[in-house]
Amino acid sequence: MVVHEQDPFNAEPPLAAMAGEPLTPVDAFYSRNHGPIQVLDPQTWCLRVGGLVDRPLTLTLAGLRAAGRARTLAATLQCAGNRRAGLIAVRDIPGEDPWRDGATSTARWTGVRLADVLAAAGLRGEARHIGFEAPDVSQLASPPQPYGASIPAGKALRPEVLLAWEMNGAPLPAVHGGPVRLVVPGYIGARSVKWVRRITALAAPSPNYFQATAYRLLPPHADPAAAGPGDGISLGPIALNCAILSPADGDSVPPGPAVMRGYALAGEDREVARVDVSADGGRSWQQADLGGQPGRYAWQLWRAAVSIPAGGTAEIVARAWDDTGALQPESARSLWNPKGYANNSWPRARLRVQPRQFSRIDRPEGSPG
Repeated sequence: MVVHEQDPFNAEPPLAAMAGEPLTPVDAFYSRNHGPIQVLDPQTWCLRVGGLVDRPLTLTLAGLRAAGRARTLAATLQCAGNRRAGLIAVRDIPGEDPWRDGATSTARWTGVRLADVLAAAGLRGEARHIGFEAPDVSQLASPPQPYGASIPAGKALRPEVLLAWEMNGAPLPAVHGGPVRLVVPGYIGARSVKWVRRITALAAPSPNYFQATAYRLLPPHADPAAAGPGDGISLGPIALNCAILSPADGDSVPPGPAVMRGYALAGEDREVARVDVSADGGRSWQQADLGGQPGRYAWQLWRAAVSIPAGGTAEIVARAWDDTGALQPESARSLWNPKGYANNSWPRARLRVQPRQFSRIDRPEGSPG
């Protein structure tokens, strides 16, 4: 793993480890934390459901399992800071981790629908948002407070939103939110709260620092240290994005035929319709082959056979289209913001092309023996 911070622990896998893998192995799944990793006893863990409900609940893990039929779905989680390194290359972003393209991972999650738990609690009609709280107290918040977030009630009632206790067929590990975490497909990973211990039905979005102040898209001139609740645009559904995984930026490759691999993700209810790849910096394009998608809310893997031109360097570019006809923006410069969120510009891999090797038989005529 590429570790950006030890405390709180933040790490992403090497890009090559993700290439061609529909599901990310648990030990290679990216880890984003805002406070200490919580190691909780599944036997004593409980979930409290309250707020604008008729029947407040306290559920043990066994009680949660009994709250509805267990569901399994493949879903991709993506950090709002994914590909921040591309924005840092435009202008420095002090105090933020330089995530590359690996703050995105896909797993098969098993749990109960959040909608089933809210129905058992008697969710009231006036509830417009559903808030979540974890036990990890973050010193990043002002003042320090447990991590929290919320999502609109309409999203919370969708069948894909789970309270999950398994990841890739095994009990959810502590580093990924065990014994139970929220999984909100199509939304930034910050809304998929780990170690969830409290659910509150609300009339307005959660006042928690990480909902009201952090994870908001600020204008380029703003000072993040001076930003307060409600400033900027609240981040929810993720934007259409793609990445080049192999060969990666900076790799050394021989000239000639090569296979490029990557992922594309549309977010929310959109689907990836096409990925284009260029081996000459965007002057000409070809369509990539889209691989099998592990689920509706999971990434789309792609591959493209290209010809690497001879010379000192080659620039590979990719771009994704979704089923609404939307295309990724071309330039990271136009997306720069002082927190480094939501970089979904065209990814570029600048490759070092190795000198062509000649044998005695194919050495050009007249060249020294």
